[in-house]
Amino acid sequence: MATDFVHLHVHTEYSTLDSMARVKMIVARALELGMKSVAMTDHGNLFGAVPFYQNMTRAGLKPILGCEVFLAPHTIAEKKDFPNRKRSTHLTLLAATNDGYYNLTKLVTTSHLDGVYMDEPRVDLDVLRQYSDGIICLSGDGDGPIHEWLDKNNFEEAEKVAQSLLDIYGPEHFYIELQNHGEEMQEFYNQELVKIARKLNIKLVATNDVHFIAREDHDAHDVLICIGEKCLKLDDNRKHYPPEVYFKTGDEMAQMFPEYPEALSNSLEIAEKCNVTMVLDPTSSEKYPQFESPDGTPREEYFSKVCNDGMARLYGDKERDRLCEIYDKDREEVDKILLDRLKFEIDTINSLGFASYFLITADFINWAREQGIPVGPGRGSAAGSLVSYTMSITNICPMRFGLLFERFLNPERVSPPDVDIDFCQTRRPEVIDYVRKKYGERCVSHIITYGTLGAKSVIRDVARTLGIGFMDASKLADMIETKPGVKLRDEYEAKEELSEMIEASSTFKELWEYAIKLEGLSRNTGVHAAGVVIGDGPLDEHVPLARAKEGEVVTQADMGAITEIGLLKMDFLGLKNLTVIQDAVNHIKVHTPDFDIERVDLDNKPALDLLNRGETMGVFQLESGGMVETCQKYGIQTIDDIIDLLALYRPGAMDFIPQMIEVKNGKPVEYDHPLEEQISGDTYGVMIYQEQVQNAARVLAGYSLGGADILRRAMGKKKPSEMAIQREIFVKGAKETNDIEAPLANKIFDPIAGF
Repeated sequence: MATDFVHLHVHTEYSTLDSMARVKMIVARALELGMKSVAMTDHGNLFGAVPFYQNMTRAGLKPILGCEVFLAPHTIAEKKDFPNRKRSTHLTLLAATNDGYYNLTKLVTTSHLDGVYMDEPRVDLDVLRQYSDGIICLSGDGDGPIHEWLDKNNFEEAEKVAQSLLDIYGPEHFYIELQNHGEEMQEFYNQELVKIARKLNIKLVATNDVHFIAREDHDAHDVLICIGEKCLKLDDNRKHYPPEVYFKTGDEMAQMFPEYPEALSNSLEIAEKCNVTMVLDPTSSEKYPQFESPDGTPREEYFSKVCNDGMARLYGDKERDRLCEIYDKDREEVDKILLDRLKFEIDTINSLGFASYFLITADFINWAREQGIPVGPGRGSAAGSLVSYTMSITNICPMRFGLLFERFLNPERVSPPDVDIDFCQTRRPEVIDYVRKKYGERCVSHIITYGTLGAKSVIRDVARTLGIGFMDASKLADMIETKPGVKLRDEYEAKEELSEMIEASSTFKELWEYAIKLEGLSRNTGVHAAGVVIGDGPLDEHVPLARAKEGEVVTQADMGAITEIGLLKMDFLGLKNLTVIQDAVNHIKVHTPDFDIERVDLDNKPALDLLNRGETMGVFQLESGGMVETCQKYGIQTIDDIIDLLALYRPGAMDFIPQMIEVKNGKPVEYDHPLEEQISGDTYGVMIYQEQVQNAARVLAGYSLGGADILRRAMGKKKPSEMAIQREIFVKGAKETNDIEAPLANKIFDPIAGF
């Protein structure tokens, strides 16, 4: 029987399916039981649709995307209670087609933005009717709309509800839902539901709520509910789930419904009808809003014009002479370097369809500057783009600092551009409001985040639920490392004192067992601090929306899912330091009205002397005791020295600071190969920048800059298997390009692998 039933419910209250840990457990269980398909029907949401779809299809299973919606007793416009009526009842909706998933997205968005009453996102029959195409409706669990009338022995009204749903969805897309979780009322419900189904000629289907994977997970799930409800496990008057709401086998389901075999086989019929195909392409710009050029010229032509105009404005005689010194080339050669670089970037961006992205970004950044809103000079890989500089998206010359475009946008491994933009913290909302007004209220949204039960927090949460005192819980929690990626099992195995403390106490043992099971699951949602998504039309044509507790409209897909869907994601970061700097500028202008911070000499000697004296209090990233001492020893002479120190002052790289100081003071550098001097000569023989790694791969091993960026990304992932592949490519390329033998090539690669 194992493959003769399809799970048509996977609920995860307090633990959304967007949690990768939960999704992977569901997929593993489905594979273990020989299931061909599973339906995801979260409560009122489509939170985990994208990761569920991805993981199911990768495993060769068919995902059925759905939602258990809350149905209002009358209309969603009526935000009030009605005598003798439930505030809402439950219906199960499954997307049968792509149109059905589109309608489900619209329906869920409507429930959250227009239908919320007492924290429940509700729909009504009119909303169901409007978005019914391509959707299969199941009549609901014990809190369904038919059940509400059965509870009152009002069989006539129960039948009317069934008829209304049958009229909306038709006989091929509406099923009477039977459940058996061992609860007393379900036998009565099933008997009456079957009578209605026989009378109205409606098909039956057996379903099973799934709130946890295995029966033995019931107690852990009970603790999870207590965490969500903020109550003690010993509380009698709290929410409980029966132990039967686990992922059952086909045989177990058959035993629960021996008199209704057609209800089991109909689950397969429903699965055959559900054939949603998500088009996920993070490299596509198809769903980006299309920027309309103000002069009516074609977008790509206008984009090129803006870039070339910016080039002419920014690179006058003084700037080009400076580049002549840096590159040790004459003016004609420098001009060619600039023009070739700009043309390459423009051609790459146009060929990938990202011109609108840059025009949109430049538009709201320049609007912010015109309003006097402080904007950061640019951060991250976007600073390596000459296009970004000429469009005033960034304020840093990539040619001056040897920054690479391929680190930002790699034509050999396409990923969407991602510009992190800093705005004055207090005025950041003005920029978002401008974007909303320009592209449409429903076309712009914040992005949801999912808070998870981390290693330390899950210990404290479970302890609180079990009634364990704060001090006792802290004994355990304080022994867990405070850093990303820490896992409880690893800590237990690595720390003898921790494992002994747990094994010596039955209380701690119980706490630990629950914490191990719940670690990594989602516990709450929030609003991403910076992420904003902009669509080519109403966002709910691509992704369901909700309203956060703060009142902001958010996507129900998180940052990763938004990228997979192919929507335009921007990071609008609020930076307090920009506000502080602007306040300082305003103060200076009282005494020096023509002061312009953009024209301050980056190598201003009095400012550098302050750092050399250790007077760095209030200077971001330079005010710690260790950094003060380093500044005093280093002898800062240029802005490049500050940049080098900031790059070095991190674990691992800090070990090279004494060496750099020695070389800076005259000690000769010993290079493993002469070509290394042109890669790290400017940083005294030490590779401290990712751009240097890319150049090392290009110069020493013949990588293209695009290929070198793939090496850089592999390096960042810290996966030994990927770095082993890159080492092999590097060693082979070093021999072919510069006749460097394998032992020396491996020696050169070692610091890259450990970068």
